[in-house]
Amino acid sequence: MLRFNAIRTGYLLGISLILAAIIYFFASNWGGLDRTFKIVLAAALIVLFYGLSFVFARIRAVPGQQAFLSNMFLVAGCIAFGVSVALLGQIYNSHADSYGLFFIWSVPALLLSWITRYNPFYMLSYVLIHLGLWLYFYPTMQSVPYSELESLSIAGMFAIVNLLLCLLTFLHRIHSAPLQYMSFTVFHIAMLAMTNSFAFDEYGLIMNVPHIAVIALGFYIFIKVRLNKTLLTLNALALSAFAVFKFIELAEAYSSSLFFVFGLIFVALLLTGNVWFFRYLNRLGKTLPDSGTTDISTSKNEATVHEEHGSEWISKTVSRVIKVVGVLIGSISLIGLIMISTNVNHTEYVLLVVSLLLMILMIVIPESKLDSVIRYTLLTISYITGLAAILWSDQSLLSVLFLIVSIAGWFRSKGKRQLFFAYTFVNLNLATILFQQYQEWDGWNWTYKFIIFSLFIVNAVLYGVSYFISKTELKKHLRNSSLFFSLLFLFWATFFEDVVPHSYMFINIFYFVIVTGMVFAFARLKQKSEAITSVVFWFIFIGFKYYDLLWTLLYKSFTLALLGIIALGITWWADRRMAHSGKAAFDADHRSFSFMRLSPLLIAIVIVLQLGIIGYQTARSETLLATGASIKLKLAPIDPRSLLQGDYVALNYDISTPLSKTLLQEEEWSRGKVKVVLTPDSQGVYVADRLYQDGEKLASHEVILNGQWYGSRILYGIENYFIPEGTGRTVEQNAHFAHIRVSRNGDALLERLAES
Repeated sequence: MLRFNAIRTGYLLGISLILAAIIYFFASNWGGLDRTFKIVLAAALIVLFYGLSFVFARIRAVPGQQAFLSNMFLVAGCIAFGVSVALLGQIYNSHADSYGLFFIWSVPALLLSWITRYNPFYMLSYVLIHLGLWLYFYPTMQSVPYSELESLSIAGMFAIVNLLLCLLTFLHRIHSAPLQYMSFTVFHIAMLAMTNSFAFDEYGLIMNVPHIAVIALGFYIFIKVRLNKTLLTLNALALSAFAVFKFIELAEAYSSSLFFVFGLIFVALLLTGNVWFFRYLNRLGKTLPDSGTTDISTSKNEATVHEEHGSEWISKTVSRVIKVVGVLIGSISLIGLIMISTNVNHTEYVLLVVSLLLMILMIVIPESKLDSVIRYTLLTISYITGLAAILWSDQSLLSVLFLIVSIAGWFRSKGKRQLFFAYTFVNLNLATILFQQYQEWDGWNWTYKFIIFSLFIVNAVLYGVSYFISKTELKKHLRNSSLFFSLLFLFWATFFEDVVPHSYMFINIFYFVIVTGMVFAFARLKQKSEAITSVVFWFIFIGFKYYDLLWTLLYKSFTLALLGIIALGITWWADRRMAHSGKAAFDADHRSFSFMRLSPLLIAIVIVLQLGIIGYQTARSETLLATGASIKLKLAPIDPRSLLQGDYVALNYDISTPLSKTLLQEEEWSRGKVKVVLTPDSQGVYVADRLYQDGEKLASHEVILNGQWYGSRILYGIENYFIPEGTGRTVEQNAHFAHIRVSRNGDALLERLAES
């Protein structure tokens, strides 16, 4: 099964890389392709992916994987449709990252979700609809003023939508565990946002009541009505997040020594509750109550076992998040308590003494006498407060003392995470000491570089020393941690400008050679953890330096396409080799069914619908370009980047902020949508003259333009002009006017920009 999943991962990686290559290629807006070829290419890509889905549904070219590949290409076809819609927006300069793009894209995704009941389509639909809703209420390039009640209503709408989705999945009207967990999480995020007293002075306090109620109801349902450990864990996380957020609100309003004492008590309760809850969760389901429960089977079927495995990693993640939050709040409370309650002139020394005493106690007390969670929580708090104290005091001797105790804490720690965390603080302590010693040495830039190089050397030496230490558990952790930080600091140094002539190039070449050699050496010596670390840093270096030196969207698309083809080729070769050796595995569950084979007619209708949308939008835009009246507008551009459509110029027209008192009458703007009458001035540039009244006859030289009122501006849907990557600065300097095509009913299309 491991090999089988590895093959699937390889195919999925290859398809994903090719899709990314297509997105980046279109986003680069390469000038080598004309408008017609781009449209044909976009439609051809849709047909290609759906065609591949059909082909793999009918042939057995990849034993055991043809159904999986057919379904993946079906998803890829839906993604290609969205890319094509974005490309049309780029070609005809419509809105960048428009809510309309994501709503149109969600239509076939929803239809395919209904036809296939496939998780990728459920999640794609979910993301697209939420992106569309978010951009509808909060457009990328406009700041829409909302009242407190309106903002609360928007958050409430997101909460209701996600609550309904969660209920549908919980009641098995929709069978999708990822959709269930996602909607449940977003529901609680929306509810938490509605309790924000900083944003909602009037309603935030009131909204605490329904949020507490739904959390309490969640505990009852997921324990007494239908046991669901994953949702129960997420519900516990929601309760923790609510408690922490309320603590922050209270801290801002009632900061005092007594409050920080309550903060430490809160941390103790939070961490104790965390331990108790997950112990209870582990017991839950093993010994179920005899009464008061429904829909819980005593015999675990395969779905239940799968759900428990899925909930295990979520439980561990949530537990760690709660511990980290508890540590941070505990550290803040301890520091705040000491700062407020002490009356001495040098509070930093009191803080350092407290942190050292706490650290020494945690080191000295035997493991059997103190719970590990409490030990490492207090030890971490002492690290954080001690580091804050030595930075504040700026005394090298105190920093050295703290370093000695920190090293002792590292020797006393148990477990990978605790040892790595302690080692991290040792490095931070060393960096602090170096900064205190050399902060005045030829300016901050040289000091900063000296610290990074020094830390690299120290960690590299420690890595070498680890080979001469007798075989102990600490040796392994010292080797892994020192290797990680050696590569981290050396990688950091590859971004330094020339310290001496050509040092930048030398350091980069040195890093590449060293890390490449490590990859092969560790792989040959079968040192798994070191090999993984060096491989990760090798890929990070390649990625960052490619971006740093050569990274344009066009080059990126070619590279990703090549990597995708290589990944597919290697995976296909490995798949065929497994098949010939008799090791190929076959799925028997629903995922091995090709949806293209099961529902070809319905899917074909959806494909025709997508091509129809592309054709309609193209024909509509081409007609406007051919028949619309050509007008000239004055503008002032800036250049951001769209997620799918690449670089564009955001245009601010003179007619976007009309100066006429007639146009600025408040009662007119309450209608939202407006029609503005434009008339040419003496230089042929069209300016806003008045608002169009229904039934009004226009003069021969006048045109109407449909707009939408946003705050203090009118938007006409022609505010974005897509350009080849890297040309934004030139456009800003040279483009002063926009040439627009306007239809008789007021729809507009941005045709080109010009200097005059």
